[in-house]
Amino acid sequence: MQEPFDVLVNGIVYSVFPEEDNVYTIFKAGNEFGKIEKDTDNVWIMLNPETETPMFGDIPEVNAIGNAISNYVPEDDEEDGDEE
Repeated sequence: MQEPFDVLVNGIVYSVFPEEDNVYTIFKAGNEFGKIEKDTDNVWIMLNPETETPMFGDIPEVNAIGNAISNYVPEDDEEDGDEE
């Protein structure tokens, strides 16, 4: 499973915790923002916190976080030697 990572969206750092099948738990400023799921290539949806069913509706912040997740490139941890 993918390790948690941070993304920056509009000057705000969101902590992303990958779950299963394109579902991510998102934390904003240390508080749980909610779970989001990739619906289509450019559309992300928020999941209901109680039932985890999709809550359809255009939420720009959710799409922005989702796009940042899609564009995230993990840092290469293999560079632990000194380069000269």
